[in-house]
Amino acid sequence: MTEANGPLLQVDRLKKYFPVKKGVFSRIVGWVKAVDDISFNIMPGETLGLVGESGCGKTTAGRTILRLIEPTDGKVMFDGVDVAHLGAGDLRSARKHMQIIFQDPYSSLNPRMTIGSIIAEGLLVHGIGSKQDRLELVKQTLEKVGMSPQYINRYPHEFSGGQRQRIGVARALALNPKFIVCDEPVSALDVSVQSQVVNLLVDLKQKYGIAYLFISHDLSVVKYISDRVAVMYLGEIVEQANSDDLYASPEHPYTKALLSAVPVPDPARKRSRIILEGDVPSPLNPPGGCRFHPRCPVAIKGLCETQKPPLKDYAGHFVACHEVDQRLAGRKE
Repeated sequence: MTEANGPLLQVDRLKKYFPVKKGVFSRIVGWVKAVDDISFNIMPGETLGLVGESGCGKTTAGRTILRLIEPTDGKVMFDGVDVAHLGAGDLRSARKHMQIIFQDPYSSLNPRMTIGSIIAEGLLVHGIGSKQDRLELVKQTLEKVGMSPQYINRYPHEFSGGQRQRIGVARALALNPKFIVCDEPVSALDVSVQSQVVNLLVDLKQKYGIAYLFISHDLSVVKYISDRVAVMYLGEIVEQANSDDLYASPEHPYTKALLSAVPVPDPARKRSRIILEGDVPSPLNPPGGCRFHPRCPVAIKGLCETQKPPLKDYAGHFVACHEVDQRLAGRKE
């Protein structure tokens, strides 16, 4: 079990490579390095935001942590147990405490099942309570997410996108988990509905002490909900810090470029936009050295192309960048 004040989740050098096969005999000719050697911790009741451009490996990281996708290498310690190496029976028991909210509220709910059956499915799989007990738990869970228990016999197509996502939240919440992976849970919703779902997640965290890995490309939402933020680029974490610190003083040039694109609500205030050149390289053949160097406006010639920068700690602000290392070396503790 997790020690007092210790991390609930510890991800240590996690990797997920997908094979690329060609030819009649499906020979492996390469590997897509979707998640490549990432590490982070999440404390009980904490929200870690995971941000980056589409295709950087955020969703793969979240699903690999839950072993919806098998990891290639690394450790995932949850509540003191290495989830990455559990057998099927033990993994099922562990998943009672680890849940996921999917991105698409339309395709993630079975259209042939009633709302009550969808939410009760996890309870049934884990053998929790009698049929009547499960019915009562489903009704209570619907109330927790702001929906009427009278909806229990309706089907997903009878609800709006925001209501469907609340049902998805209820499904994840039914087993009273300690940790939930939120895989872009509001990106498919209207802006007005997004705020309702995000506020619901915040309320549930405060009431039940749930820890979140909140995956998103919307940095405004991430800032609002997250305690800490990790920035991913091409399968690697390039910066990680307290949310307020990262948004106020980003250090990595990639993070600065992402934040420069966030709209400012004050029309009198102008922000200098940083435009990155070129496209994101393929994870099948990532650049040598620092993976960001082909697009980096401050790349150091001869160093960034050849040497991979480690993720270093600068007074609690972790950055993987040679330019930052030379500039902030005096702040390192």
